Amino acid sequence: MISRKPAKELIRVRPMQLEILTPLQISVRTPVRRIVAEGPDGSFGMLPHHIDFVSQLVPGILVYEDMQGEEHYAAVNFGTLIKCDDRVRIATRSAILGENLDTLEARMKREFRQQDEEEREARSALARLEAQMIRHFLDPEKTQ
Repeated sequence: MISRKPAKELIRVRPMQLEILTPLQISVRTPVRRIVAEGPDGSFGMLPHHIDFVSQLVPGILVYEDMQGEEHYAAVNFGTLIKCDDRVRIATRSAILGENLDTLEARMKREFRQQDEEEREARSALARLEAQMIRHFLDPEKTQ
C-alpha cells in the first residue's frame, strides 16, 4: 500500500526575503511566507513562487507572515514593491512597524498627516523663495 502525504508536506517552499527600505534605514529584513499589500487597484497578496513583478503602493497597512505563522504589520506611505525571484523589496518614504492593527492605524494617520503638513510648509517656503528670485531678476535695483 502506498502512503500518501499531503501536498503541503511534499513541497518545501523557500521563503521570500522581505526588505522594507526607507530613506533613513532598513526597517524590515526577514524571511516571510506571505505578504499582503495595497496598490492603486486594491490589495493583493503574494506567496513564494509568485511571478516577478513591480507595483506602486498606496498609503496603507502591509501585512507579512513570518516563518512561524505570526502576522506582522507595517504602515507604508506610498512606495514601490519589487518582487524578483525570492526577494521582495519595498522602497517607501516612511514605514511604521507594529503588532496591534488598531494602534498602528491611528499612529499611521497621525504621522502621515504630520509629514504631509511639513511637506506643505516646505513647498510654501520654496514658492516664496522662487517669487523673490523672480522679482530680483525682473528688477534687480529694487531688491537691493
